Amino acid sequence: MRIDAHHHLWRIADRAGQWPPPDLAAIHRDFTLGDLAPMLAAGGIDGTVLVQTLEDEAETDAMLALAARAPVIRGVVGWTDLKAPDAPAAIARLARDPHLKGLRPMLQDNPDDSWIADPLLAPAVDAMVAHDLAFDALVRPRQLDALLTFATRHPTLRIVVDHGAKPEIAAGGTPGWREAMAALAARPNVRCKLSGLLTEAGTRGAEAVRPCAEAILDLFGPARVLWGSDWPVLNLAGSYEGWLRQCRDLVPPADHDAVFGGNAISFYKLDHA
Repeated sequence: MRIDAHHHLWRIADRAGQWPPPDLAAIHRDFTLGDLAPMLAAGGIDGTVLVQTLEDEAETDAMLALAARAPVIRGVVGWTDLKAPDAPAAIARLARDPHLKGLRPMLQDNPDDSWIADPLLAPAVDAMVAHDLAFDALVRPRQLDALLTFATRHPTLRIVVDHGAKPEIAAGGTPGWREAMAALAARPNVRCKLSGLLTEAGTRGAEAVRPCAEAILDLFGPARVLWGSDWPVLNLAGSYEGWLRQCRDLVPPADHDAVFGGNAISFYKLDHA
């Protein structure tokens, strides 16, 4: 089974004042499952993981409702305020829906790089573990040290690093990125998504992605890498077909079943959907 482990859907009408801004014309419009379906079919993708984009439980509820109607969405990664006093109760409510497979705080633009290392997250993490939920880490390289602290403190929480932590490929790379990722890869509870890298390459193009993609595959190994499209953000840099083809060329054929499906199924426990 082939799984796209990371994509989004949105309606611009629901995003007033939120990203993406109008000047990003390629993605400043509605993106529906109907738009995505032909690309899934063309790529031989059997199921998807739909990931949040707003700090709003209403979006998570809407994604869960869509997943209940659309069998191709095998799982949802949602949002709730993990530092709220009632976070454990909110997590329990959301987890009643079997389509909820994980949660993701919006860390990448958080001005506090140490937010994720705060011990006050412990009650929410305990609730996530109790409800068998995964954690998507949307981070940038500057936050990797704090993420390592978090991953070490919570060894029973399944964690996946989104988009390889967004190395600054367009600028020629981020000093220390590989070393920080290696430290995370040494934690058995951490995985990494092969996603989002083409967007980070900017005008340098697809070939500039190769060193980072190969580093991810080398550090985490084929059993701990999940492929994702990051569509429709991907439209800023390329096409669904092109990114899928590029990654299929990067990943050895013997590892395709794992990277393009099996790892997502086991990490998110999609077989429980």
